[in-house]
Amino acid sequence: MDRRESLKALALGTLSVGTILAATGCEDKKGDTGHKDEVPKTPGYGRTADEVKRDKALMDEKFFTPEEMKTITILADIIIPADEHSGSASDAKVPEFIEFIVKDMPEHQLPMRGGLRWLDVQCARRYNKSFADCSEQQRIAIVDLIAYPEKAAPENSQGVAFFNRMRNLTATGFFTSKIGIKDLNYVGNTPNEWDGVPADVLQQYGYAYDEKTLATCLKIEDRGKLMTWE
Repeated sequence: MDRRESLKALALGTLSVGTILAATGCEDKKGDTGHKDEVPKTPGYGRTADEVKRDKALMDEKFFTPEEMKTITILADIIIPADEHSGSASDAKVPEFIEFIVKDMPEHQLPMRGGLRWLDVQCARRYNKSFADCSEQQRIAIVDLIAYPEKAAPENSQGVAFFNRMRNLTATGFFTSKIGIKDLNYVGNTPNEWDGVPADVLQQYGYAYDEKTLATCLKIEDRGKLMTWE
């Protein structure tokens, strides 16, 4: 399993946190509620007027500094770079997602800011630079210290905890974006063709389709003997 496949599994296991950032709004179809002008007019947003107000307030706030956002963007693209299948984490606007989430879920704020500071301190000690100002090779050397918990030195435990959080947020943000959903090949509920219980399975349990079922519910096509629902 390659890294992107591993992150897909990670994201699918954490989507229950409900951290999907919607960028569109919902038109109020019940008449004027007193917040009509504040509710986005794009169908499909699925938010109440109060929820829309809260989302807007969070969007208008800024938590991370421009320098911190630069580091977050670099890290996100190290975790999920662009490949032949899809774009990178920053292409999917994962940094913006993380900025929103730390405001929506403030428990992320201190660990994220502390972790970003940890990175810069380590880079300053080793290279006399901030993480963002380091070369690509230097950045990867620092990330390698904390990206593999089972191999990390005890003195890097703070960095490990930060990178685990950053990786979780990046995977969740990416695989709930349009780019990430396409990368998963997720198509939702779609009509399909059922070819009946396989003959060997029926035989194993001593069952078989009777003539009435075959005549009324299933048809056997000459080519390939495929049984399908009418």
